[in-house]
Amino acid sequence: RRKQSMSGAGECTWTEASSANLYFYTTLASVAVCLYLLQEKFDFVYHALLWLEYLTTSVPTLEVEMTDAESKDDGVKGDACSEMTLVNPSNPKELNCYDPSTKQLLGHATNMTAAEVHEILVKAKKAQEEWAKTSFAQRRMVLRTIQKYICHHVEDICRVSSRESGKPKIDALMGEVLTTCEKIRTICEWGEVWLRPESRPTGPMMMHKSAWVEYEPLGLIVAIAPWNYPFHNSINHVISGIMAGNAVVGKVSEHASWSATYYGRIVQQALTVHGHNPDLVATVTGMAEAGQALCSDPLVDKIIFTGSTPIGRKVMESASKTLTPVILELGGKDAMVLRHDVDLKAVVPFVMRGCFQNAGQNCVGVERVVVYESIHDKLLEAVVPKVKALRQGIPLACAGADGLVDCGSMIMPAQLNIVQALVDDAVEKGAKLHCGGKINASLNGQFFEPTVLSGVTPDMKIFQQEVFGPVMTVVKVPNDSDEECIRLVNSCDFGLGSSIFAGDAKKALKIGQQFRAGMLTVNDFGSNYLVQSLPFGGCKESGFGRFAGVEGLRALCHMRSVAVDWIPGVKTAIPAPIDYPIDFTKGFPFTDSLVQLFYNESP
Repeated sequence: RRKQSMSGAGECTWTEASSANLYFYTTLASVAVCLYLLQEKFDFVYHALLWLEYLTTSVPTLEVEMTDAESKDDGVKGDACSEMTLVNPSNPKELNCYDPSTKQLLGHATNMTAAEVHEILVKAKKAQEEWAKTSFAQRRMVLRTIQKYICHHVEDICRVSSRESGKPKIDALMGEVLTTCEKIRTICEWGEVWLRPESRPTGPMMMHKSAWVEYEPLGLIVAIAPWNYPFHNSINHVISGIMAGNAVVGKVSEHASWSATYYGRIVQQALTVHGHNPDLVATVTGMAEAGQALCSDPLVDKIIFTGSTPIGRKVMESASKTLTPVILELGGKDAMVLRHDVDLKAVVPFVMRGCFQNAGQNCVGVERVVVYESIHDKLLEAVVPKVKALRQGIPLACAGADGLVDCGSMIMPAQLNIVQALVDDAVEKGAKLHCGGKINASLNGQFFEPTVLSGVTPDMKIFQQEVFGPVMTVVKVPNDSDEECIRLVNSCDFGLGSSIFAGDAKKALKIGQQFRAGMLTVNDFGSNYLVQSLPFGGCKESGFGRFAGVEGLRALCHMRSVAVDWIPGVKTAIPAPIDYPIDFTKGFPFTDSLVQLFYNESP
């Protein structure tokens, strides 16, 4: 019995020990798997080193000189101009720059010639040769220095943008500063990871090979920007461009050239303070000649154009002469869909912000509010009083104004007439005008009254063409039909962004995924641009290519495919049957045997 008892105890002890070991090794394996997955998803080793870099380095403080017009709300003196002529009649080498909300002359910018543009490109190209040798830590430091300046001078940056573009400071803060800071944060955090060599699978025939893709600096990037967000547009592609090791030369709109001097000083001083050549980043100002020179110069390695579809076609045509690749972010006619099960009270603020942020002058602004029939009238009851209550006027405390406005001015003088023509066409064809619908005669600047139109149908120009103004265009979805909603959203030539609001988020996603657009948000508006890991761009008449995200950053690189032997003593050789001169009796059967061996699933 004692032997049996001891035997039983031994078995019990062995079982407990084996169970403990099994638990230990299972736990260890689980921890290892979790660490591997965390490393794959979040790259926490890299992030630990990055945090160490941030904690052990000091970011310098920039002191950028500012004029009174840049540093004070009431810093511009002088009367409103009766005519806002772009090229200075007394000196064609100068562009006249105006405040669109007061029509005051702000100053002048250089109307550059093709020769002057080429000289800037030559200097940038030379500066890039040294910049390409910098480390990611050095590039991050320049961006962190810019970020520090932005955070310490938020109101100055917003003031200059407001003065240049006529938008309220809060619109500048949201659309210019917030988005720029998030882009810098994202690029500083993830840029090095996204540009690492990326391993690729090889397959059984090439199992002795190691394969990867390398991302090298492309060289000289040209970014041609529109006038709606002067600060963000001037620095957006600089952030990703210099992180990828490139030089960046930007062309600002002739309607928004005054602010480029101040914004350019910030970037160039950030480069200089760290001992880098400030010629790496430059700004071109001027009319068509300057733009044409940028698009056709053989020194340029890539062009990013943001603007209208007709001009985008001209950019592509010019670039084709030198086979310069382009990214085109063109017009939009974004739809915001409100499904019948939506919480209408909660969604109205999104509708208002989507239509009237920056007086509707947004690439991904809401151009069509597509509303299911059962809530159509309730939406109008909710939004029309709000739109009528919007305060419109000069966005700064200057020229006798207090700057307390919700909706500012429009930037380009000709756009006022474009918006008026689109509204008039819609009303003539049966649309109902609830408020606004005309140029604001009570204000001297370039103001179009906040407008609401309902009963808009696909046969109206305003349904098909980009408005780019403070107009809420309401489209009814008959019988709350999901199929009709999809048809209406896709019934135009543009396809940039889209959004859909619904009580059933899964249903909303399923519907939204049938929209022919480059971007989609569910129960939100514009938030994808604050997720800077996502690519930005559209399809159809809205252009092609992407910026932002890993795709956008890598688009600024030269991609090199590499394959090398990795098993010692194993390498590729040309088999005798297919070596020259070919053995015609064995060559074909030998190669066919490889096909059968590696690819035939049913021999």
